Amino acid sequence: MLHLLAAAALAAQPAPAELAPLMSLYRELHAAPELAMAESRTAARLAPELRKLGYDVTEKVGGTGIVAILRNGPGKTVLLRADMDGLPLEEKTGLPFASKVRTTARSGVETGVTHACAHDTHMTALIGTARRLASSRSRWKGTIVLILQPGEETSEGAAAMLADGLFTRFPRPDTMLAFHNSASLPAGTIGLTPGPALANVDSVDILVRGVGSHGAAPQNGRDPIVLAARIVSTVQTLVSRERNPFDPAVVTVGSFHAGTTHNIIPDEAKLQITVRSYTPEVRQSLLDGIRRVARGEAIAAGIPDERMPLVTVRDPSTPATVNSEDLTAKTRTLFTGIFGADRVRMVPAAMVGEDFSRYLIANPQGRSLLFWVGGVPQAKWDEAKGETTKLPGLHSPYWAPDAETVIGTAVQAMEAAALAALR
Repeated sequence: MLHLLAAAALAAQPAPAELAPLMSLYRELHAAPELAMAESRTAARLAPELRKLGYDVTEKVGGTGIVAILRNGPGKTVLLRADMDGLPLEEKTGLPFASKVRTTARSGVETGVTHACAHDTHMTALIGTARRLASSRSRWKGTIVLILQPGEETSEGAAAMLADGLFTRFPRPDTMLAFHNSASLPAGTIGLTPGPALANVDSVDILVRGVGSHGAAPQNGRDPIVLAARIVSTVQTLVSRERNPFDPAVVTVGSFHAGTTHNIIPDEAKLQITVRSYTPEVRQSLLDGIRRVARGEAIAAGIPDERMPLVTVRDPSTPATVNSEDLTAKTRTLFTGIFGADRVRMVPAAMVGEDFSRYLIANPQGRSLLFWVGGVPQAKWDEAKGETTKLPGLHSPYWAPDAETVIGTAVQAMEAAALAALR
């Protein structure tokens, strides 16, 4: 408990003189987002910032990733992570520094690019935390590892950095910390979730194969649209009738494409499904269930064996983010001492995914925590009476957090959590 109190005492609220240059950096990053695994300009902008502070910086780890190390004598090793990528989305916030960037995505589609998931606040807060840790070396011992990660939105970046030797070329951390901006909490409020916090995410494609025919003579074919519709309906029972209600799961069919015109029964239909869960066992049962349902409905429809549906689970999937319970409890105590009980909340797990999960899987001897920092401007929160359905969410083209409050809170929280972990 004493080391928590010491860490809390050292982590002061950022003063205006500290926040001003950070906000300038934030606006610069916000106006110039880059898509996943293509964050070359972003990385080139941030690497020199860390070198100036005395960090040993390695670029191009896992593509565009950065690893920055600050050694300060013997002690524990703490990793702090921020993600760098934006989203293929046209910004509609109306901010004076709104992104006007356009590019061609890997899909070949021309698109706008924006930081609608607020990774710009993550990067800025990491730089702010890096500055504080570099200037306070007389008050701590150990090793800080900062990572600026590419490709979080596509679940590629963490895997790429690990494959490029993150835990073999660089110090292996005892504690791993990250935060994520939240559109479900008022600005400056911190959310914590012990244990499973974010979901396994799998993307499943089903190619439903029938036998085409004239729309006026359906008896001459095997209609894949009717078969696909049955699959859509039946896969819902994998959650509603096969899962224990206390084992959360989601199966959502997000895309259904088939046919070209009114009077032709096509020979194929395509389904795209997102599958969410928290445990490996539930994940596997859902994926096995989708395969079983697709085949079973095809058999019932009289589809021959050589035309059975093709079920493909896409790579990469995203494993569940599980917060170490002891670290979560200690951090809750720490943050409550700094921010007060009214600004620290225990929040339920969410079905969104985050590839921060991969670091604990690759380093199971360590401890890991990803927490939320609320970003909804207080006036908008009050106007909506806290009903988040009335507010823009993450990945919305209208999402505009109270960035100054987010960054100020996150710098203070990340510094305190890092100092506590080093002691």
